Amino acid sequence: MSYNFITIEGCIGAGKTTLSKMLAQEFNAQLILEQFEDNPFLPGFYQDPERHAFPVELYFMAERFQHLKKLLSEGSLFQTFTVSDFLFQKSLIFANQNLKSDEAKLYRMLFDIINPSLPKPDLIIYLYAPVEKLLSNIKHRGRDYEQSIPASYLENIQQAYLDYFKYQSQLKVVLVDVTHLNFVENKADYDFLKSLLSREFQPGINHVEAPSF
Repeated sequence: MSYNFITIEGCIGAGKTTLSKMLAQEFNAQLILEQFEDNPFLPGFYQDPERHAFPVELYFMAERFQHLKKLLSEGSLFQTFTVSDFLFQKSLIFANQNLKSDEAKLYRMLFDIINPSLPKPDLIIYLYAPVEKLLSNIKHRGRDYEQSIPASYLENIQQAYLDYFKYQSQLKVVLVDVTHLNFVENKADYDFLKSLLSREFQPGINHVEAPSF
């Protein structure tokens, strides 16, 4: 294993939580997951985004902060292999998409205070999937409040991720197109993604082609 702390990222419905759980189970890793169901503002956000955007994003940022701060306080970050299904910086990515300009400025102030104190992953694996596949995955997992997410929103979020990574020259980001991968049911697909953890990557965006099996 070349990394102590990895993050699996992707747009809504890309499969980041599923892959994080699979990797953590195989490697007996410490697992850090976002608890979407605990956010009391999320269902309301999908019904009335303008009204609920600020509290929903503030709640997520506070929760992510608590998870990562606990990791540091327990001193376990560098003692065990850790997998998370979120990057703290996604708070800013989503806030820039969802908040009005004055709210976004306030949110950015809070983010800039918190962000420097938190650990950064040694490796980020970004699961890229076209919007059609994202919508299919969202429909399949059946969360009622997600069924009305428009394709345009997913497109904007995905592009915001990619734009953000372009300017993060210090982070090691592996961009993997999972359009034709089924790592849940196909062992070869899962083994390919797992093999990324033993490879060395350069800082910046690293594009990796999935093999054809």
